[in-house]
Parts: sequence; structure tokens; C-alpha cells
Amino acid sequence: MTFTDTFVRGRDALVNVLLGVRAAAVLNPAVAQQRGAPGSDVVAEMKRAIDTLKVAAMDPASGRIDYASLRQSREYADYRTTCSPKLQALDLGALGAREERLAFWINLYNVLIVDGVIAYGVRRSVSEGLAGLLTFFRRAAYNVGGLRFSCEDIEHGVLRANRGHPFLPGPQFGPSDPRRSCIVAPLDPRIHFALNCGARSCPPIRVYDAAQIDAQLDLATRGFLDATVAVDARRRRVSLSRIFRWYAGDFGGRDGIIDFLLRYLPDDERRRWLSDQRDRARLVYQPYDWALAS
Repeated sequence: MTFTDTFVRGRDALVNVLLGVRAAAVLNPAVAQQRGAPGSDVVAEMKRAIDTLKVAAMDPASGRIDYASLRQSREYADYRTTCSPKLQALDLGALGAREERLAFWINLYNVLIVDGVIAYGVRRSVSEGLAGLLTFFRRAAYNVGGLRFSCEDIEHGVLRANRGHPFLPGPQFGPSDPRRSCIVAPLDPRIHFALNCGARSCPPIRVYDAAQIDAQLDLATRGFLDATVAVDARRRRVSLSRIFRWYAGDFGGRDGIIDFLLRYLPDDERRRWLSDQRDRARLVYQPYDWALAS
């Protein structure tokens, strides 16, 4: 075992003890079925289930979810009893091309957040309780292919190419962690505008499809930036989501953030001003509203 393995395991054990997180606990119960279910079958069923949940309880205009209604719905009961348990039998090695893996893990993260909010009785915010955010994102987890993946593992380990939590030292997965085989690399920073963590400041939930993932990520990114980026020309300020501050390295620092904005902002006054004033512009970050998007 390497030093990094020892460090990561010790870090996670300590944090879990401090937060009261049980490392083996998952939200999808075990079922008596043969292991090694075909990846395409489970992925397709998950996508259909998420589509069904979205239709059942989401406002298409605002992207907000009626959690109280969903908690009592037949669609959610079916998801918990017949769909999510099948993840335990998924053959992770059978997941196909990068596009399929990217769509699968984004969809899984978003539905796990919804499942966690309902299962843990979150009423106002995922930041409730002891150490709030850190606890929820470590506690909410599924068994996928025999391995435990929390929201934190999916975001920082799989989708951010194992860069690790922005406020904890070290990678998400140590060198000998079998979950490293699931890492989607290289990191695509557009994932930050596809992941919905249950807060009002998050991007809206969409269901992603492998065949259209690139166009869908473009659409999600452009829509989020159009709705959230503001320019104050007099003060030479560009106001951005706090996502850009937390994950500045994913975008390549200040210059990378500006390049990203110039690529995905609409061709309007904001983009033209930023193109002319990029060396003088000051980036400021908006407060993040962690209230439940319901």
C-alpha cells in the first residue's frame, strides 16, 4: 500500500467518524439476483426511471422538484424497489464509450441527490445538520457494481477525474482503489453545469443521453451562464456563480475562466465587453443559495 493510499483511507475514516457517516451504508437495498447485469440494460432502465421521476414531480419551467409529492408517488416507490437495487449487479466494465459513462454518472449523481433528500427527510437544505454539506454528500450513496459511490465520490472522483474535494487534501480515490477504473478522463468542466446538488443556485436537472451528451452539455452550460453571469462595466466587474471560485482549477484559473466565458456566453454586450476588457476585468462570485430547490 502506498503512502497516498494510507493517507486517503485514514482521511476518509477520520472524516466519517467525525460526521457519523457509516462507510458501508447505501440507499439502494440488496436484491437476490445474479451479479454482472449487462451494462446497457441497467443504464437504459436507469435513464427511463429518471425520465419518469422528472415527469412525475418536476416543474419544467423552473426545474424545481416537488419532493413531498414525489415521496408519496408510485414512480418513486418503483424506483426504490425495482430500479436502484439493480445497480448493485451492474458490470461496471461493461459501460461503453466515454459518452455513455459520462451520461450515466451525471444522471446517477442527480437522481442520488433526489433520493437522498427524500430518504433523509431534508426539509430546507442539504446543508442541514452536523457539518451540513459534507455530511449529506458523503452519506448519500449507492452500491454500484459492488462498490460504494457517494455523491462526493461521483463528483470529485469519477467526473472530476479524481481531483478530490476542493476543501479536503488529497485525491478522492487512492492508487489501489478499484473505483479508479470508473474515472472519466480528461475532466470536462461543463459537468459543473449538469450536476444538481439540490440547491436553488444549482443548474436545473436534465436527463442526459450518451448519443447527445456533447450538445446537451453545451446547452446546459450556455443556459446557466446566460442566466447567471452579470457585467458591471463601470466597476469593471464580472459577477459569476461561486462554482467558478470553488473549482477554478478545473477551468484553468482566471485566464481559463475568461476563455470559458468567452466560448459559452451568448454573443451579447457581456461577451463583447469581456473580450475587450479581459485583462482589466475583476471576477466576483455570487453567494450560493443552498435552500432546497423545491
